[in-house]
Amino acid sequence: MIGLAEMAIAEGDGHIEATLREDLELLDKDVSRQEVDLLFANPYAEHPALVSIHAGAGGTDSQDWTDMLLRMYLRWAERRKMHAEILDEAPGEEAGYKSVTVRITGKRAFGWLRAERGVHRLVRLSPYDQAHRRHTSFALVEVIPEIEDDTDIEIRPEDLKVDVYRSSGAGGQHVNKTSSAVRMTHLPTGIIVTCQNERSQMKNRDMALKVLRSRLVALRERQRTEQRQELKGEHQSNEWGSQIRSYVLHQYTLVKDHRTGFETGNVQAVLDGDLDNFMETFLRLDAGREGKAA
Repeated sequence: MIGLAEMAIAEGDGHIEATLREDLELLDKDVSRQEVDLLFANPYAEHPALVSIHAGAGGTDSQDWTDMLLRMYLRWAERRKMHAEILDEAPGEEAGYKSVTVRITGKRAFGWLRAERGVHRLVRLSPYDQAHRRHTSFALVEVIPEIEDDTDIEIRPEDLKVDVYRSSGAGGQHVNKTSSAVRMTHLPTGIIVTCQNERSQMKNRDMALKVLRSRLVALRERQRTEQRQELKGEHQSNEWGSQIRSYVLHQYTLVKDHRTGFETGNVQAVLDGDLDNFMETFLRLDAGREGKAA
């Protein structure tokens, strides 16, 4: 093709040059399409994502940070025309959340959001400190794909302990009058799932079962990964202790992803849901690692 291009330029053949330009554009589109396919090669990429955010050490500041992260992901979902619904929430004593779980559905929801798994660190002047000192807060973001019933994971009724209670989150008077919230404990693994977004106890039970199934699949995949790493002699880092991203609001403004090195000084835009560049940079890095491993 290079030889034809040189010939076309030398002879001034506009027809060949135009044809070659079209071919190059088609080739470029095909390469871009293949790159995108690689980024979302995960078998669960098209599944809804279950995003759980847990406040770390830091008291009220970390609980407020959890609320800020929830808002960030809700704004991101809104930008991408995705649907988000809060499944469960444990409010903080003064502000924010101790933990909150949101279900996000839309095109490649899990494919995108899997880039957010890990510890997120915030540095700012605390609005909850009377001396207005600089505080560092941490929150853990867990992201798993929602798994439908057609999986080989078996959940036996005798392995479940189900408790019902009154919802404590937002939702008006009705949620506090009836025991519609469900807490489901999987006895063999100790996994606990709660759901309180629906008014119907049955609907909350069905959603809790779906979330439990998804967590069991995630647990199985994590165990398989750890076994492979152990066989290869690879170092397994502590997920809670290794932050993936820092958000600095004082004395300068910066958001930096420690896995990829990607950073921006526009912290407010990121907190308003402008996350695509961070996600895509990580997904490209991860796809490169997978390619080398294969």
